[in-house]
Amino acid sequence: MKIEEKIEDLIEKNASDFEISKLFKQEIRKYESSLHEIFISNQGKDFLVKHTKVLDKIIMNMYKTVLRRSFGNYLPMRSAIPIALIALGSYGREQLCVHSDIDLLIVYEEVEGYQTQQIIEKLLYLAWDAGMKLGHRVHEVSDLSKAAFEDITIRTSLMESRFIGGSPFAWHATQRELNKIRHTEPKAFLLAKIEEAHTRRAKHPLSMQPNIKESVGGLRDSQLLFWVAQTIYNIVSLRELSGKLFSEEYYREYRVALELLFRVRSALHLISAKQQDNLILEHMPSVAKMLGFTDEKKLVTKVLAAQWRINNFSQVFVKKMVRPYLTNEITLSELRQARVYKNFYILEERIFSPMSVESIEIETLLEFLITLEDKDWKFDPSSIAIFTYSFIKQPMKKSTYSLIRKLFEREHLFSFLKLFYDAGILHEILAIFRKVRHLPQFDGYHHYPVDLHSIKCIESLENIKEPFILNLYKTLSQPQRTLLKIITLVHDAGKGRKQDHSEVGAKLIVPFTSKLGLNENMQQQASLLVKNHINMSRVAFNENIFNEKTLYKFMSNIKSLENLNMLYILTYADINGVGKGTYTTFNSKLLYDLYKASKEVSQNSERITDAAKRLKIERRLQNNEAFKTLTRLQQKKILAIESNLFFFKCSIDEILNISHKAHECKEYKYYLHEGKTFSIEIFRKIPLNLGYLLGNLNYLNVVSMDIFTLFNDVKYFKLEFAFQPSLDTYDQIRMIIEESFDMSKTITLSTPHILKKQIRLDCEHSKQYAQLNIHTTNQKGLLAYIVQNLEELHINIVTAKIHSTKNKANDNFLIEKEHNMCDNAKIIIDKLTQGYQ
Repeated sequence: MKIEEKIEDLIEKNASDFEISKLFKQEIRKYESSLHEIFISNQGKDFLVKHTKVLDKIIMNMYKTVLRRSFGNYLPMRSAIPIALIALGSYGREQLCVHSDIDLLIVYEEVEGYQTQQIIEKLLYLAWDAGMKLGHRVHEVSDLSKAAFEDITIRTSLMESRFIGGSPFAWHATQRELNKIRHTEPKAFLLAKIEEAHTRRAKHPLSMQPNIKESVGGLRDSQLLFWVAQTIYNIVSLRELSGKLFSEEYYREYRVALELLFRVRSALHLISAKQQDNLILEHMPSVAKMLGFTDEKKLVTKVLAAQWRINNFSQVFVKKMVRPYLTNEITLSELRQARVYKNFYILEERIFSPMSVESIEIETLLEFLITLEDKDWKFDPSSIAIFTYSFIKQPMKKSTYSLIRKLFEREHLFSFLKLFYDAGILHEILAIFRKVRHLPQFDGYHHYPVDLHSIKCIESLENIKEPFILNLYKTLSQPQRTLLKIITLVHDAGKGRKQDHSEVGAKLIVPFTSKLGLNENMQQQASLLVKNHINMSRVAFNENIFNEKTLYKFMSNIKSLENLNMLYILTYADINGVGKGTYTTFNSKLLYDLYKASKEVSQNSERITDAAKRLKIERRLQNNEAFKTLTRLQQKKILAIESNLFFFKCSIDEILNISHKAHECKEYKYYLHEGKTFSIEIFRKIPLNLGYLLGNLNYLNVVSMDIFTLFNDVKYFKLEFAFQPSLDTYDQIRMIIEESFDMSKTITLSTPHILKKQIRLDCEHSKQYAQLNIHTTNQKGLLAYIVQNLEELHINIVTAKIHSTKNKANDNFLIEKEHNMCDNAKIIIDKLTQGYQ
């Protein structure tokens, strides 16, 4: 029996509102349970249209039910009842996703005898009781204009109105009002929508986990394009402008991209069973499988490419349509003063083109760019459109590569590269980018796909904020700067292959630099630096950079001071190009320390022993005026500190400051330091329950731990944390530190899962110290657990380097060789792994 017959049967039996709403709820749930099956055969816009039609039918059945119960056997013709049901927003566009709110506009005219408001109220309650996610607006026809001009969101949704059912007379009256609204103050509306889009795009930039609806190149950008076109041209569909405003081919590519986003968004809603618009890592495998992709990387590459296409199309043609309404556009008088070159108008730092050009030779465009003053330029979407249509011969001529090299020789390259990216021709001009175009990076570290990250690295290189690195960059010759720019841009071009991307990139850059006309020595230098482009950050963040063996191994790969200088600058640009906030004070110091230590190694033909390095520091210390003011005994005690590492890690001022505090220590003292990072310094003569302390402060995430034995039986601890505690928790932190001097205190720690193969004990690290490296999954309480177990084995930790990401922990401990420790390595490993193999 059809639902209409079931409803009529219930009405005849004078059933309750509850029984009728229950029937609708069952029908809706039955439909929702079939959505997965429907989606398999009807994806994209077709699926959304079908879904919309089903909702239309359900709403109309509800409306008929309310009318039937209101009028009984005296039901008038629906066209005579002054009510119109109208779909708004995505529902109006027939793009409603399965878990999005259903935006319904109910328009009525107050006619005596029809009880319109009572009918509307009953309809809404029936829909809500049946479980529909109904967002609604109820207006008299005469109130529509007032509502539209009170809120731009309401005006926007009204523009996408679609008649579902009810009185055609009420609908025609509504249309007349809507036409008035569309033609009232279009400029103010358009400028407000563009400003709204700027805010949204800044809030939702391009991401490895893109927001299909809100982010740059998302569905909102396509909607903005339609709103603008409808306001200006009074169109029903964007297709009406195909062949007029834009070519049919260009529009077809845009529609293909839009279709993919429709498919992905619907799949996300179905898989998550809720309104989920972010393509997060958790859902990528399921979405890829549902849409027929072999893996999630291919899916995200296609999604990022689609968002690029929608962004390109919408930005170009929105700007083209609204140009006459923009108050900051170039005036006719300014236009007469602008320099004109090859269809481009140049004024101050802006470049645009009022002309429509189908295709231009890329060499002509490159020659134009080279004529520009060497500074940052802003390219209007009209200029981007011309580059998008550029004609690029493959393979390119030698003269083309000569022009490209001239671009690399400029101080300001970023704006040109961003232009090529926005125009979609970067991979055609620089074929080395073809494999990494829109390639996502699922490492929990990079914020951008490979090609955009590479361009961001150039932006960082051209805007160095660190004074020391900037001065280092200024010492490079012009050929070295050109080479460094090439390396910085293509350092990740080897990604997307099975082989290590550094190895692949080292091979790819040789023929690329050869085509650019660089000599063989520069080609080999480029290859070496690309091969080692992650080594500096890897060593600085994960290894003991104060161990000479580490330094010599590092420099054996880098070869020379010139390469070290260029690698340091490249590493700075690479980290900054990852995303905002990635380059921190903490990793800046680590890189600088590694550079300083490596530079010293590079300048000495003989190996520098720990003793020789210590002696140099002691001489500098003895020449320090503040040190000279100390008593002979105090000086002797400082110079007698056993740990070489203490002298290597600390500056002269830090050595004196720490020693001063140690002289004053009776039983214990501690200091809390707030700044760019939060840290705790502890000086103690009595035992410190370090495992207890770390366990209770685990929530702050320790990133660095130093432990040194000083003098007068004072031991020094410095803990640096990733997170800043709130000021109101300082008293609690002080209490935890105080309690940590009670050795009877215990804390129950969960046992992390550490495998034997994840532990490396290097007893040949140096004469005095062994190095314990634990590279495992990052787990809560891991550091506290390791320290607690080492304390139980009476192993003295000299220092620790803690490096953790969301998924991995790489902890290095320098421990003293005591009590035949290295002969009992198996006991240490068994203790830490707790039987895990």
